[in-house]
Amino acid sequence: MMDGIIPVYKERGMTSHDVVFKLRKILHTKKIGHSGTLDPNVDGVLPVAVGHATKAVEYLVNSGKIYRGAITLGFATTTEDLDGEVIASAPVVTPFDDATIDATLAQLTGEITQIPPMFSAVKVNGRKLYEYARAGESVERPERHVTIGAFTQIKASEYDAQKQQQTIYFEVHASKGTYVRTLAVDFGKLLDLPATMTDLTRIKSGGFDLTQAVKLSEIAEKMEAGTVESIMFPIDRALGDIPAVDMTDAHWAKMKNGAWFGRGELDVQVPVVRMRYQDDTKALYHWDDEKYLYRPLKIFNNQD
Repeated sequence: MMDGIIPVYKERGMTSHDVVFKLRKILHTKKIGHSGTLDPNVDGVLPVAVGHATKAVEYLVNSGKIYRGAITLGFATTTEDLDGEVIASAPVVTPFDDATIDATLAQLTGEITQIPPMFSAVKVNGRKLYEYARAGESVERPERHVTIGAFTQIKASEYDAQKQQQTIYFEVHASKGTYVRTLAVDFGKLLDLPATMTDLTRIKSGGFDLTQAVKLSEIAEKMEAGTVESIMFPIDRALGDIPAVDMTDAHWAKMKNGAWFGRGELDVQVPVVRMRYQDDTKALYHWDDEKYLYRPLKIFNNQD
């Protein structure tokens, strides 16, 4: 079975689900999962797990992400980006200087609280928010707490005197679950103006950046040439922060039979340990205080 992680470059105009659907056809396998949805109008890095690596998707999802994009002050939309209808507008009479922009962006760093946009896949009472929105219904949205490591300008803003709008170009380091378009709206609120996210690219996710991301067309070419494994990364890329133990033949034989291990056998004292055999991560084990043993947390592959 084909196993590993492919950092896909998701192009604009397709959903993350589209990427998985197309990859299943290209790679001739159903066992594929992605790590963190990208909206259709957003491009960038989308790490995709194949085969046994699908069991590591949650670890890819939990890693921080970096985006670059643009916020335009002067109008707001139903979707908080350019996909929606304009619902508010107000002129930017005098453009904001860099010092004001930088200080405002800084207010949105650290641990912050967000209200997910109505046009999102967050579920409330078993229904996705966008389903309520499309039906013209309103519902109380749950708060979510996210961490913004950095939110900075990457080049000078642009002021459109005719439209009386100002566009700010940013880079943001965000934790899992962050809605960048909501950050754009909240940035506008701090300046008492409607705002919209007008451009977004994810430049890093799951430890992969844009330089490593591969288009679907390139993956198809590699598959046809029989070299697709050259662009696949091992499961370890998703689990690199977890301490590892290189198993002996005896350990491996025990693990295949579902054995638990004592601390002395593994010579570690950590909550979770990555079990490797012949340079390949086979499982994660975690410490059980009651049994006083390391027991299986997640088995990726227990076959030779």
